[in-house]
Amino acid sequence: MPHVNAKVSAVAATGMSAVPAAAAPPSPRRWEGVDPALERMVLRACLDQAPERRRVREAFKDVQLSIDHCLFKAQYSDIGTKESYERNSRGVEIFSKFWFPENHRMKAIVCLCHGYGDTCTFFLDGIARKIASAGYGVFALDYPGFGLSEGLHGYIPSFDTLVDDVAEHFAKIKGNPEYRDLPSFLFGQSMGGAVALKIHFKQPKDWNGAILVAPMCKMTWSQLGLFSKF
Repeated sequence: MPHVNAKVSAVAATGMSAVPAAAAPPSPRRWEGVDPALERMVLRACLDQAPERRRVREAFKDVQLSIDHCLFKAQYSDIGTKESYERNSRGVEIFSKFWFPENHRMKAIVCLCHGYGDTCTFFLDGIARKIASAGYGVFALDYPGFGLSEGLHGYIPSFDTLVDDVAEHFAKIKGNPEYRDLPSFLFGQSMGGAVALKIHFKQPKDWNGAILVAPMCKMTWSQLGLFSKF
């Protein structure tokens, strides 16, 4: 007697027709509210190099403003912005951004250092707008290999070179006659906190202070001046 599948024979015996298996539910969308075509384009993009990262950012720029997050939803009036690309002394094309109060003189300048895997055009943009709304000029750049700047995505061949690139960029800004006499502060988040600290250690007399947010650093007791008498 030929072998018969037990499930098929059971269905035949009861006189019931076979019921096809339910179709698998569609995979959930990754970004709710984002146009499917844009989502597919972003998910398929290879972000290793700057041209593709820039293309994705340009396509996603307007969507960013609709994200349900306090940094994007907050509205600030009289805030201007400027974006630019410039090659540094190593020949790397660097993206930078400037946020400024439009209708009154700046109190001081704040130079932002972003964290690893970050860019100055996403969450940091919301922080910069908030600071600028209080009357400060805010400057930031994408490190080589991050965001819209040239370089292999996320690759840091030398942390000291990265720090030098950032210090060079901010030195040009601080040397501008328009800002030369203003107080200047570093602002570093996560890995950017380590970048800000190293710049401050290199140029202690060039800065009026530093703001560190969850910085990537470690302090020893001796550095803090504790237990020195022992």
